[in-house]
Amino acid sequence: MLLPFERAIAILPWQDWAALSLFFFGWVAYAQFASRRARVQRTLLASTNHYRMHWMAQVTHRDQRIVDAAITQNLASSPSFWASTTILILGGLLAVLGTHDRASELVKDIPFAARTTLLVFDIKLLILLSVFIYAFFRFTWSMRVYSFGAILVGAAPNVDVFDRGQADRDEFIRRAGKLMGMAAESFADGLRAYYMSFAVIAWFVSPIFFALATLAVLWILYRREFLSDVLAVLNA
Repeated sequence: MLLPFERAIAILPWQDWAALSLFFFGWVAYAQFASRRARVQRTLLASTNHYRMHWMAQVTHRDQRIVDAAITQNLASSPSFWASTTILILGGLLAVLGTHDRASELVKDIPFAARTTLLVFDIKLLILLSVFIYAFFRFTWSMRVYSFGAILVGAAPNVDVFDRGQADRDEFIRRAGKLMGMAAESFADGLRAYYMSFAVIAWFVSPIFFALATLAVLWILYRREFLSDVLAVLNA
């Protein structure tokens, strides 16, 4: 008689478990790699964080900060748009989950798609659903952190206060710049989840496609964050 853990393992074939393990391990490992590599090499996020510090330094040298407020609002609109889009995607996935039998039959009509049970099909949908739920939380957190950054910019002392030394200019630059960078990092995590979702979609075809798509997405992420033309321009 199989133990509960063994029954849970037996739900998916070993090929699916291997591809799923590669997906989660690759995603987490790449996120850790990118975070640590940014300390010694200019990634997209590290490069833009450098300019965020310059931006906050300029804030301390002007009393009229209408432009800064407009920039902050514009930055916050991007995660707001993606969060709204993610809600629509989650609704669609939940609708598919409610009619999994029809969706499963549709996938089976694809000539090269792997034949699976309804339970396995539901598991794949749930994994895809969890990816977008994670993206939603990261996008909404990015929105909140941008709002915190806007408050910090709005509360910045006047230029003469900084000039007289009554407020620490360097401390404000460090704190405000870091806060804006944290918002950007959260937004980047949400976008990375969207990229990884395409790999999960390939799982509906076969675990081999899933594994190959995971490696392809990780390679694309690496090239965009470490070897892109945009990065070369920012670091020029």
